[in-house]
Amino acid sequence: MLATQMLKEAGIDGAPRDARKLMAASLGIDAGRLTLHSQDVLEAGSEAAFFASIQDRVDRKPVSHLLGWREFFGRRFTVTPDVLDPRPETETLIEAALAHEFREVLDLGTGSGCILLTLLAERPEATGVGADLSGAALSVAAQNARDLGVDARCELVESDWFKSVEGQFDLIVSNPPYIALEEMAGLAPEVKYEPRMALTDEGDGLTAYRALAGNARDYLKPGGHFLVEIGWRQGPDVAALFEAAGLTGVVTLTDLDGRDRVVMGQNP
Repeated sequence: MLATQMLKEAGIDGAPRDARKLMAASLGIDAGRLTLHSQDVLEAGSEAAFFASIQDRVDRKPVSHLLGWREFFGRRFTVTPDVLDPRPETETLIEAALAHEFREVLDLGTGSGCILLTLLAERPEATGVGADLSGAALSVAAQNARDLGVDARCELVESDWFKSVEGQFDLIVSNPPYIALEEMAGLAPEVKYEPRMALTDEGDGLTAYRALAGNARDYLKPGGHFLVEIGWRQGPDVAALFEAAGLTGVVTLTDLDGRDRVVMGQNP
């Protein structure tokens, strides 16, 4: 297939998979049904759209941006260049959070809303607040909340971390920017299409954790849990920040690849 060859020559991992997804999108069908249409002749408009999307992928535009959505924890989330692309490793945080009882949850730096909205969808009795500094990101989260039918249980606020947040919560979660400035140059080319403020703190990668850990207990109910996603080498540093802030039972959890991925602590 010419499209697959183009992607392979561009050095893109998973070229056949990406070509199938983009072909299915050009036909307006689910990728799982593509085999049933393998003998169909592409109309001129669909063919042009398909190869335009292939060229965009050659230029390293993320498949999710070409499709307009990304699957996360079994649900489809709208994504745009205004939000961080939901990633499979973040599901580690979801699973850890769901191991605890909660009725009120706060998601700091909510982005697409994939963490907060997944937790609300999994816990129909829960309500939540999603905070983000980006109004554009909050618009995407609002669309996802409506699409998932949890908007009535979800409040979205423009806030610099805790600044505009009120109340206390059983659960606080966050996937903050944790990539150090010196690491940015080594990232995959696709990240240039994502909001830089969601990726790096332009420093050592720990700025957000210092701010979050230092204030978390003021917004946690007694016995409430605080969970953050981390870079795979940040476990000891973030755990130390949690402990210094007075959180108890601090543990670091690993993802499916065995890498440190989530730090969790509890308000006494």
